[in-house]
Amino acid sequence: MTTLEAERATLSEVNMRIMWDVAIPMDDGVELRANVYLPAEDGSFPVVMSMTNYAKDMPFSQGYKAAWDIVVATAPEVAQGTSTKYISFEAPDPEKWVVHGYAIVVMDSRGVGGSPGVVDSWSARERRDFGIGIDWVGEQPWCNGNVGTLGMSYLGCVQWLAGSEQPKHLKGMIPWEAPDDHLRTIGYNGGVPGTFLKRWAETQVKSVQHGLGSRGMRNEFTGRLVSGEEELSDDELQANINDIYEQVMQHPLDDGFYEGRRADFEKITVPLLSVTTWGAQGIHLRGNLEGFMRSASEEKWLVVREAHGTFAALYNDDGLSLQRRFFDYTLKGEGDFAQTQPKVELWIRDVNDQTIERRAESEWPLARTDWTKLYLDPAASTLSKSAPKSETSTAYRAFGEGVTLMTEPLEQETEITGPMAAKLFASASTPDADIYVVVRLFDENENEVFFHGMPDPTIAPSFGWLRASQRELDPERSEPWRPFLSHKTVKPLWPGKVYELDIEVWPTCIVVPAGYRLGLTILGQDWEHDQEPFVWGKSGLVLRGSSMWFHDDPQYRPPDIYDNEVTIHSGPERASYLLVPVVPKA
Repeated sequence: MTTLEAERATLSEVNMRIMWDVAIPMDDGVELRANVYLPAEDGSFPVVMSMTNYAKDMPFSQGYKAAWDIVVATAPEVAQGTSTKYISFEAPDPEKWVVHGYAIVVMDSRGVGGSPGVVDSWSARERRDFGIGIDWVGEQPWCNGNVGTLGMSYLGCVQWLAGSEQPKHLKGMIPWEAPDDHLRTIGYNGGVPGTFLKRWAETQVKSVQHGLGSRGMRNEFTGRLVSGEEELSDDELQANINDIYEQVMQHPLDDGFYEGRRADFEKITVPLLSVTTWGAQGIHLRGNLEGFMRSASEEKWLVVREAHGTFAALYNDDGLSLQRRFFDYTLKGEGDFAQTQPKVELWIRDVNDQTIERRAESEWPLARTDWTKLYLDPAASTLSKSAPKSETSTAYRAFGEGVTLMTEPLEQETEITGPMAAKLFASASTPDADIYVVVRLFDENENEVFFHGMPDPTIAPSFGWLRASQRELDPERSEPWRPFLSHKTVKPLWPGKVYELDIEVWPTCIVVPAGYRLGLTILGQDWEHDQEPFVWGKSGLVLRGSSMWFHDDPQYRPPDIYDNEVTIHSGPERASYLLVPVVPKA
């Protein structure tokens, strides 16, 4: 260590050295800041690195207390053997890693926490920053040259970007609950504009922007100013942050804006462990599955888990064991991860939202899937394996409750695991329509069955969305089980004309008992259940079944267009259906 680094070094409860605010130079002269956590003994170590825009000096337990309380209640071992003081939101706990011979580096992204500059979230600049940071860390005397990346949500998404930069010292990555694309999983779903980025930037990023200084928060454990010592004026702060929500809303099509802002999966070649949960509907799940399927890595693994506790799995003993086994293999050249970890590990759920099997598979989606079409009979409100023998239709008001169709009670226990798709023949009273589909489940007494989402604890099994004017598919990427929108054109509807619409419905996993019914609800707004809502701590959002991925901004969904009358058609010539992934019993 240099003299300056030695002055920054302190000793923690688990006997580790901490270097605060280490400067990492970028190629444009800006120095981003990182905290470095090292084992007590001298030496060079494999590094697990994260880049955060939630501020490295903001403790999880302080900045996100409600979420932290759920983590500890769900997995008490998270708070054992550690002071928990050094865990920043969605980043690893240094005290649980240094004792195993790893160094942890948490770097503030540009314009956040201790790092100066302009906040431009998920930009090509951030992508390059993380790649440069990885290679800088790999050259330090306390690093053995091997760097792995780990982190959740935003901290997972930026791993896709950094991996696309192909830094030479990157030897393995664990994007944990990691969306991959503003246009398909963060800003929009199926072309329908979402409001997540608006609330996210206001409540989570601006509150830790670099330059707040003493006006910002102070770490209750260390006394450090979370947003750095520099004091900027309100005008300077405003000039130093790009409005990511308005940026994305101004680019509803794949017009070049997203180049550099999404993963180039074909450039990701390092060993990859992609981890997500069935409950991450609307934000994380799709990115982890796409990353696993499309990355060029020769060594890659997928784990899809249950979602209880939302963040707990990142920190609990089971999650830590998985992470360390992977990094022991990729960063230390030790262990038997490659021999013992299945290429695909699926946590199979029952209707009580409990894992009944952790099953090893060799591919995704499963090759043995029995792709089953459940045809819609809109007039009779039914789903069945036979298409209607005559033309049938039903209409609904978009901003109302929509229409719900149900199967007959299932004759036998049925496992549904995999991606889904809906083909709908529809007409609308206006030149466009937003179609929301919700796959639901009901028990033998027709009581609805719910599952734990992220972070909403009460969601339906699966969701899909489509803005009808963006219905054009990318033929090279589309599969029957995963329609892939091109987002290249806008083709308005002729009111009253029937159009064929293909809707991606996100994957799910449930073993459904005999006597239960599947339901399909089609409507024109975010679905809400009739249960007690859940208030999400930091944001104060009231969640009612569609988690926090709302699509309700009237500026981008004007009621005179989208609160229209939509008619669903089906019959011998226009067979609307839901494609369901039924897994045959072994």
